[in-house]
Amino acid sequence: MSRDETLKNNYNKLCHKLSEQFLEGEEIDLDAILFLIGVQELGVGKKRFKKDEKINLMHVALCKLLEPYGYYKFSHFDADKWPHYDLVNELPLLKPGEQSVLVKEAIVQYFLDKNYI
Repeated sequence: MSRDETLKNNYNKLCHKLSEQFLEGEEIDLDAILFLIGVQELGVGKKRFKKDEKINLMHVALCKLLEPYGYYKFSHFDADKWPHYDLVNELPLLKPGEQSVLVKEAIVQYFLDKNYI
């Protein structure tokens, strides 16, 4: 099986499992997955978030996901216990499809590392 097929299969399996767990079978999208990762990394449990907090959670998720690729490095937790990351290397200029592949690859690896899939 090619790398692309493996990624696609793992990502689809992950989406199905997350959809069943969090959306009662409705199809989960990439933004929702990023939000879930951000909540996981924040570690506050069930809570209602404001719109700007949701955007910040997605940013936290992207930083966490791209940290193993050498783009970000964890810096510290602030007074409100939000994680902060420093940009280590500029992100490459990627076409939208390439961006999607990179993020999906990082998402799959994140959940593999957590033994979720």
